Amino acid sequence: MAFDILLVEDSPGDVRLTNEAFSQVNPAVRIWAAFDGAEAMAFLRHEREHEHAPRPDLILLDLNMPKLDGRQVLAQVKEDDDLKSIPTTTSRAQDDIDSCYLFKANCYLNKPVKLEDFEDLVKTINDFWLTKATLPPRAQAA
Repeated sequence: MAFDILLVEDSPGDVRLTNEAFSQVNPAVRIWAAFDGAEAMAFLRHEREHEHAPRPDLILLDLNMPKLDGRQVLAQVKEDDDLKSIPTTTSRAQDDIDSCYLFKANCYLNKPVKLEDFEDLVKTINDFWLTKATLPPRAQAA
């Protein structure tokens, strides 16, 4: 079964690393990248060039981004009846963790700096979210 992950990340290098790590761990994972919060919301709402975007099974959300930051994206996702069931994780200080859980993040992960630790994190995400957890059913795109 293919899994669609929306990676909301403003660093092209981190997007590339995430793609590479998931391709080694689970070739069935398709990574869709949004480089800022506004693009992420357009993707999720099927706006503009994202009209045919899939509904992601999981959102990996960086907090510090241009346009809309990750906290704003998280708040909008969790307030939207069509999107709030998508598991959403965030990555980076205790204040960030507290605010993310207040906005109903499903979990909070720290993005490691070392490549080996990052690869381990991707394996953990795959093992838990895409193998062990029961994800909500995919809603059909409008």
